Amino acid sequence: MQKLTFITKEPQKSGGACCGTGTTDSACSSDTARDLLSCPSANRTAPPWITGAVPTPAGAVPQITAVWTFADRWGMIKSRTGAYRMRYTVPPGLYALGGPGRDSDVFVSANYKLSFDILRRSLAGHHAWVLVLDTKSINVWCAAGKGTFGTDELVKRVTEARLEAIVGHRRLIVPQLGAVGVNAGAVQKRTGFRVSFGPVDARDIPEYIRAGYKKTKAMSTMRFTMLDRLVLTPMEINPAMKKFPWVAAGILLIFGLQPSGLLFKEAWFNGLPYQLLGLLAVFTGALVTPVLLPFVPFRSFAIKGWLMGVLSVFVATRYASLPGVQDPILLIVAYLLFPALSSYIALQFTGSTTFTGMSGVKKELKIGIPLYIGAASISVILMVIFKLREWNVI
Repeated sequence: MQKLTFITKEPQKSGGACCGTGTTDSACSSDTARDLLSCPSANRTAPPWITGAVPTPAGAVPQITAVWTFADRWGMIKSRTGAYRMRYTVPPGLYALGGPGRDSDVFVSANYKLSFDILRRSLAGHHAWVLVLDTKSINVWCAAGKGTFGTDELVKRVTEARLEAIVGHRRLIVPQLGAVGVNAGAVQKRTGFRVSFGPVDARDIPEYIRAGYKKTKAMSTMRFTMLDRLVLTPMEINPAMKKFPWVAAGILLIFGLQPSGLLFKEAWFNGLPYQLLGLLAVFTGALVTPVLLPFVPFRSFAIKGWLMGVLSVFVATRYASLPGVQDPILLIVAYLLFPALSSYIALQFTGSTTFTGMSGVKKELKIGIPLYIGAASISVILMVIFKLREWNVI
């Protein structure tokens, strides 16, 4: 077994992947898995998940471990909470988990590193080949819908890895959530490899293997529990909170603007209830609606978010005794603007769920965007009327 040395670098905003970390290094190109094997020439040290190389008739293949390190866990946290996930990749190509041979299974994964990590951890104690597709740092299910986890990419990786020279069987195990992007018949016709769709959840793979590669109904059922949804909410909360300062600044400007100038006291005390309603709208759309998703009426995410937004405004204005919001015009604005904001944010969660498809999302956006713009426009007009009345102009 060949011993390898590599070093890793922190991910940058652009470029390919160097040693599986999502960054480029001219001395250590790693656009594919096999390019990792050139790292020793640049005096590199290995990322913890690469332990060496396995010789094969098609050349050496990077060897990986099923054990997660602190760096893997920290990467999972960062990928769950921000844009880092779009740079959290491993080079596509073939990897060897443990010490696989000609009879070992071939599992297909995405090059989103969290998908790759979950698969290798689920295969702890097994010797297997892992074929990683270039999905542009998108997980299997989303990539299958977008076309990057697809037939052509799978055929390309099988061919480039010279898989037929490495394994004696002709079977690829593809995640069930990738089925919408992979034409099994076309793959077999073009490569000679038969596609078997494995369990939905990687943690069911060991049981799937023990059962003779047969799936139970539970293995074929997508489980999207409250905890699963809660884990995904930081990806909705963080982008919304990054934009919230602009909303807050707009609220302060509107309430602080007086004929004599911009007054801080009026901006702060009169605008504070609307700042709180804005924050409430963000967390209603990004946290409460996703967590309670199956229990909120209607299939439409936009309607779910709007209903929860209306409920949150009702509770806040009725029971929280927010000062200043009881003015009829301001109350109308509150019920127009903030439920629309909750609805829009809740609609973003469609990309994280199995509850809807691409056509459903496009339909909701086509209907929802004009309504959001309309609600914002009417709110602006009402606020202008409110200010003119406040200034005794009308």
